[in-house]
Order: sequence, then C-alpha cells, then structure tokens
Amino acid sequence: MRTVLCYGDSNTWGAVPMTRWDDQPRYDPETRWTGVLQRELGPDWQVVAEGLPARTTVLDDPVDGPHLSGLRYLRPCLESHRPIDVLVLMLGTNDFKRRFGMEAEDVAFGIDRLLREVAFALPAPQTPRVVLVCPPPIVVTGIFTTMYEGADRKFAPLPALLAELARARGTGFLDAGLIIRSSPVDGIHWEAAAHGAMGRAVAPLVRAA
Repeated sequence: MRTVLCYGDSNTWGAVPMTRWDDQPRYDPETRWTGVLQRELGPDWQVVAEGLPARTTVLDDPVDGPHLSGLRYLRPCLESHRPIDVLVLMLGTNDFKRRFGMEAEDVAFGIDRLLREVAFALPAPQTPRVVLVCPPPIVVTGIFTTMYEGADRKFAPLPALLAELARARGTGFLDAGLIIRSSPVDGIHWEAAAHGAMGRAVAPLVRAA
C-alpha cells in the first residue's frame, strides 16, 4: 500500500463555511476533499489527512498560538507517518491575515522553507514526491472581513509565484483557483461541491507524482 500525506489547514481539516465565531462545523470524512481523494485513489492507497484550522506556513500566531506554525509540526508529522510516497502540501491562506502583514512573496518563501524541511526531515531515498497546491483566492467577506482586510489584493500574485517555485523544486503543482472558489459565505472555506472537485483534481497528480 502506498501513502499520501495531505498537509494543510482548515480546508484539509474539512471546515464548513462559518457564520459564527463560536461554532466551527466540519464536513463528514466522505465529503472532505481528502475523503474524495481516497475514493478516487482506491484501496491501494492510504490517504492521511493532516489538516489544522488556522495553520500557517512558518508563522507563530501571536493570538491563537505558536502551535499553528506549519513548520513546527511538519518534521514530526513526516516522521510519524513514514514511509510516505507523496506529500500534498496546501498552505498559505492563513498567512494573509492582517495581523501578519505578509505579502505573496513572503508566503512563497514560507512554502519554500517547508519544502526544504521535507528534504531535511526525510533525506533520499525516503524523500516523498511532492504535489504543491496553491489555495483558491481569498474573498474578503463575512465574519473574516476585518481579519483578512486587503488579503484579496495581496493574494493575487501567489499562484504564479508557487507555480515558479514548483518548477524550480521539481514538484507537481495545482492552482486550486482554476477549479474551485472559496465560499461567498466566509471567503476562505469551501462548499461541499468544491471539496469534491478538489479531491478529483488532486488524484491524478498523486498517481503521476
């Protein structure tokens, strides 16, 4: 059996678009894009879903806690799930919160730091093949309007930056914004249909990685 590790944030966790701060509903495992990916890949693959709401690329969140840094947990995560054949990496949305003051170039540097950590944590021949996914664009709306003020403008260069990074690092690449949209309810999470489309789009990239 082959293993694919999906490392991401609340959309990999399966968050339903939010309308209240005191409630964060979650899609059932079959609806989440990782569950759809599992069905698409079939029984010869094990899909490990490692999604954490509010996870950043490399940033310690001064409000919600340092544990949300994707860099802090990446190495133990990789080591605990090895051997890993393919890593699907999709982060960056939370870096655009106003509190961090990040630009797209900063986020791309954070993603590159994660890719270097993968090679360091699991050196060849253990190094998994990588599929790098750029999240869909942020829509500044709903309860996240203030938190993500200006994020739609700052996000715009990210797909091209990550596509170039993927070429430079020799990874697979998917621009999720070409196939799905963030929900108009809160601007960062996905509707159920988008999860389905995402899982179906990632599957052939995993097989080809």
